[in-house]
Amino acid sequence: MTDDESTARTPGANDGGGARDRREGIRRRVADDGFVQAKDLAEAYGVSLMTIHRDLDELQSRGWLRKVRGGATAEPSAVHHGDVRHRLQAMSDEKQQLARAAESLVETGASVMIDESTTGLAVAGLLPARGPLTVITNFLTAVNLLAGEPGVDLIALGGAYYPAYDAFLGLRTSEAIRSLHADILFMSTTAITNGHCYHQSQETVAVKRALMESADRRVLLVDHSKFAKNGLYQLAPLTAFDLVIVDAETPRATVEGLRARGVPLHVAGTDGTPQWTT
Repeated sequence: MTDDESTARTPGANDGGGARDRREGIRRRVADDGFVQAKDLAEAYGVSLMTIHRDLDELQSRGWLRKVRGGATAEPSAVHHGDVRHRLQAMSDEKQQLARAAESLVETGASVMIDESTTGLAVAGLLPARGPLTVITNFLTAVNLLAGEPGVDLIALGGAYYPAYDAFLGLRTSEAIRSLHADILFMSTTAITNGHCYHQSQETVAVKRALMESADRRVLLVDHSKFAKNGLYQLAPLTAFDLVIVDAETPRATVEGLRARGVPLHVAGTDGTPQWTT
């Protein structure tokens, strides 16, 4: 079959269950391989090159990949951080452990900021029991979780929507955050290296910094897997937080090393109820 014949195939024919399924398959393939050729995708899905280019345009507009000549490459955030569904499944027991420790720090009537992390989402699920209170977040998943909950005054932060995070990020989001002030912030990070938090996305770092500037107390929630990862953009030193909560599986050497650096650390599940150090 010639190239002309291959691009003349009827769009939608034998396309793996429709455009939505095909695009999900393309997204995963790009994330796994780092780069894919459009002609290979057209052959794999039995559709025209024009159809594949429309798919790539759509996925690019949603932040999943970047179109390049002849195909597409993965965005660093999609490769490194993963989408929300995968993040929700990762370290779920550890996230619940961290969330229970964090919940004990919330007082009735407090204003609480939560970032777009799935660890923060675990905290959000426990907050209605602490109401009445105010919750401020840029994480659409958390907004949907808390919408309509009795006793929760919900403030949803807008901005540019990033599907890979199901969150609003960027300059407008940061400006909205800085117009507010909260009693406490719960947030997480992608990676921790040499006593500093790192993330793969500049937009996310900017928003997290704005959150940190807008809260009286800043609590970082990290499971032990974060200490084995690397990130591109430095967010903040661990000593910039009022409390860092780690899960019980965090190696003792890591815990001791952080405390030696002066990090205010609490090990969830073993240290009892978290306490402020100042």
